[in-house]
Amino acid sequence: MAKIKPFLCIRPAADKASRIAALPYDVYNRQEAKAEVARQPLSFLRIDRAETQFEDSVDTYEEQVYQKAHDLLWQMVEDGDFIREEQACYYIYELTMNGRVQDGLVACASIDDYLDGRIKKHENTREEKEQDRIRHVDVCNAQTGPIFLAYRAQPAVDAVIRKVKEREALYDFVSEDRIRHRVFRVDRQEEIEALRRAFEEMEQIYIADGHHRAASAVKVGQKRRAEHPDYTGEEEFNVFLSVLFADEQLMILDYNRVVRDLNGQSQEEFLRRVCEIFHVEEAGQQEADEGETCLGQQEEAAGREAVRPRKKGEFSMYLAGKWYRCRIKEADQSSDPVEGLDVSLLQKLLLEPVLGIEDPRTDSRIDFVGGIRGLEELERRVQTDCAVAFAMYPTSIQELFAVADAGLLMPPKSTWFEPKLRSGLFIHEI
Repeated sequence: MAKIKPFLCIRPAADKASRIAALPYDVYNRQEAKAEVARQPLSFLRIDRAETQFEDSVDTYEEQVYQKAHDLLWQMVEDGDFIREEQACYYIYELTMNGRVQDGLVACASIDDYLDGRIKKHENTREEKEQDRIRHVDVCNAQTGPIFLAYRAQPAVDAVIRKVKEREALYDFVSEDRIRHRVFRVDRQEEIEALRRAFEEMEQIYIADGHHRAASAVKVGQKRRAEHPDYTGEEEFNVFLSVLFADEQLMILDYNRVVRDLNGQSQEEFLRRVCEIFHVEEAGQQEADEGETCLGQQEEAAGREAVRPRKKGEFSMYLAGKWYRCRIKEADQSSDPVEGLDVSLLQKLLLEPVLGIEDPRTDSRIDFVGGIRGLEELERRVQTDCAVAFAMYPTSIQELFAVADAGLLMPPKSTWFEPKLRSGLFIHEI
């Protein structure tokens, strides 16, 4: 039984929403964040990344940085850049990317559901990354970046969303990356109750993206509970800001790998070893039969055209100016939710034994490239600072659910969700 609550939202004034809305804080480095705030002074990045307001000599994690975030946020509220709702509501957050629409329910989820495992995770978090957002939430006294949650589609939820979207939107704008954002308020009591009941009937909800933000929000809630031992459970620190999407609407892109060197091997030696492990063919050839490797007697243009993997169990490799299709042999595949992931099999069969990458979390020789950047970025990396690139078939949302349901964890950088939720459109004061 999941507890998904409406909340008293602090949100941008309608004429400022498009300028305030910002990509998540962790998609920028410090200099990129400063450049974005210089371009758009109202951007919520100046609050999410308040170090942009200081000289580079000031450390990102100094106390004055978090205090600056607090001061900027509440000054904007006082100045009327943000408005306070007077009624606890849900919101529908519609995002349209390349003509594809997905609808999220903006609400607050229970930290007890997280602690009890009804909100399931599939990634580990790192303490140092948690600490930054813990301090940000605690000092600002607000949750400013929503956690991206997913649930198995429910007709009762869909029906309410369709009905609400017949009304006028609070916001309707297109961001710099050509994503259309529309927001609708769910303020009719019968619709609020219908949504609340629908989620109460769900046994589990899943963190799709935002594991560090979720863990940080929960730890701030636990801290506040310790500071208020007579808490009732109804205080706002007992819940955290979320946007929930039905599984059938979500799009997961590939999360690709580039490696800086071939672990002391020549290109020819490395390709030979890859051919021993996988079924390999140069791009542009007819697919080889099972058990065959289709190399040799190539046409001059073979391998020059970039190719994406076509199905699970296949990945593409870019090496020495050529693209190859690589298929995982049936004998190496697994029904285990984690070991059967393509990213796991690539790690087990090739990255560790052949390229010597034992821990992709810490090895500086490997880097990860989100699928939104395209295959051209993989080619560029190999032509500049890397030796080989691997384009993966996207992990499915059902694979993510299976890993979480089994109580297991995915390898790092297994999923890349698009479009990204904007920060600053919804703020939850705790």
